[in-house]
Amino acid sequence: MSHVTIIGTVTAKPETRAELHALLSKQVEPTRKEAGCINYDFHVDAEDPCVFVFYENWRSQQDLDAHLEMPHLAPLFSQIDRLLACPVTIRHLTMLSDIA
Repeated sequence: MSHVTIIGTVTAKPETRAELHALLSKQVEPTRKEAGCINYDFHVDAEDPCVFVFYENWRSQQDLDAHLEMPHLAPLFSQIDRLLACPVTIRHLTMLSDIA
């Protein structure tokens, strides 16, 4: 099975931006330590500071599925409805080049 690439977009309500940013930032280090994580990169939109974007590569869909069950995501998932301006969007990509 080939690896999985996704782009996840998370949009904060303006009044919860700082809180969401802090929660999302806390996900980077533990996620990068997960066995199936190839890369997990956290960004903010250059034009809208309420829009956060994750660019992720996973060894397999099973590894991505396991990531979504990790306990370090619980604080984020328990607050998600209150913090977000709209639902999270996940865009699945097929990489055409080799992984760097």
